[in-house]
Amino acid sequence: MDAEATVQTPTKQSNNNNNNNNAKATTIGNEEGAVSAVAAKDNENYHPPTSYLETIVHLFKGNIGPGLFAMGDAFKNGGLLLAPVLTVLIAIVCIHCQHVLIACSSKMRLQRGDAKCADYALTVEQCFELGPPKLRGWSRTMGRLVNVFICVTQLGFCCIYFVFISTNVQQILQAYEIKVDVRLVMLLALAPVLLTSLITNLKWLTPVSLFANVCMILGLAITLYYALKDGLPEVRERAYWTNGSQLALFFGTAIFAFEGIALVLPLKNAMRQPRQFESKLGVLNVGMFLVSVMFMFAGSVGYMKWGEQVGGSLTLNLGDTILAQSVKLMVSAGVLLGYPLQFFVAVQVMWPGAKQLCQLQGRSLAGELLFRTLLVLLTLAIAELVPALGLVISLIGALCSTALALVFPPVIELIARSENNKGPGIWICLKNLVILLLALLGFFTGSYESLNQIIKGFKQLH
Repeated sequence: MDAEATVQTPTKQSNNNNNNNNAKATTIGNEEGAVSAVAAKDNENYHPPTSYLETIVHLFKGNIGPGLFAMGDAFKNGGLLLAPVLTVLIAIVCIHCQHVLIACSSKMRLQRGDAKCADYALTVEQCFELGPPKLRGWSRTMGRLVNVFICVTQLGFCCIYFVFISTNVQQILQAYEIKVDVRLVMLLALAPVLLTSLITNLKWLTPVSLFANVCMILGLAITLYYALKDGLPEVRERAYWTNGSQLALFFGTAIFAFEGIALVLPLKNAMRQPRQFESKLGVLNVGMFLVSVMFMFAGSVGYMKWGEQVGGSLTLNLGDTILAQSVKLMVSAGVLLGYPLQFFVAVQVMWPGAKQLCQLQGRSLAGELLFRTLLVLLTLAIAELVPALGLVISLIGALCSTALALVFPPVIELIARSENNKGPGIWICLKNLVILLLALLGFFTGSYESLNQIIKGFKQLH
């Protein structure tokens, strides 16, 4: 799947109703042929489509990263009773918003007669462009804003991946009395991260994502074994709920964990049969249900076992045994191999503009590889500056993930369902208003508290 193939240029809606109806009739039911149709037009940009299983592997990896192992810290900030309830609520709302995004993108595709669904930013742009007249002037601005949030979020994930990998590897080395600064470990991780990030195709990334999933699941299983083997403390030893500032940090970490909304449309478009993505037993529902169960289990067991001492990653509580070190190495490998999937989305958004700016023609593989290398170096530089794992996770989650996961989908649904000067309906308005209020509450409180804690951390260092 190529960046050029997924970032499309908006065109004006046809004024000819007959042509528009014919376009709709032609495109309905043809999603499965979209990849082939694009390939026929441009063989240079063609990449083999992915199957149901390949796509669910990518979805799984896109949502299982440092956020999974940070759920113990999230439950510490939420409380043993309140955190599970809030996690289920956030999961339901996030999955619903992903379906809303897909539905709006499909509606825009039918209205415009396009061969395939647009990406996230272009879907937002098209909804504003074809929405109420007063909002049409905002279309380009909103599309660009979404792209900015996507790039900041995905590259933020990549920075956190560097921090996660280096923190765990540093603990492994310390267990063997090898003292190495965490920033030096980040430099050592650069080579494998860079090599995997030069893979330019989702289908070619499937074996990488599959191996990463195996590492993460085995790592989680052994981590939970460590937590459960000697039994868990009494429930009364843990906080059942917490105060407002801690809940803000919980929200940021939890929303960060459900980090895959920017991957939804690229994964759907890359499928051989795209309708299998959002069906009842499709990739999205099945994959996200399994992901949510893993988050709940990791968070509740991790907090029950280690309480207030639970680390920003559960692996940091495992100790110095050989098996514990192997788990840290395994999970670090899984996160490292998940880096290119998160990185793929940012490149997909940024490369077409960079290519145009540099006036490069054709596929320009050498130019793309150089661009990818520079972006990897940028994420490494940012990670070197802010190595506070738990707080960075909360900040990225509260600031950017919230906007993408919970703000833009309800906004574009309200616009897309407003037709012929009629509103979207009272229930749609109420439902989206509740989602937006939840998002704004988490956005402001989570961002403020995360920044406050990061500033305090810097003051303590100096």
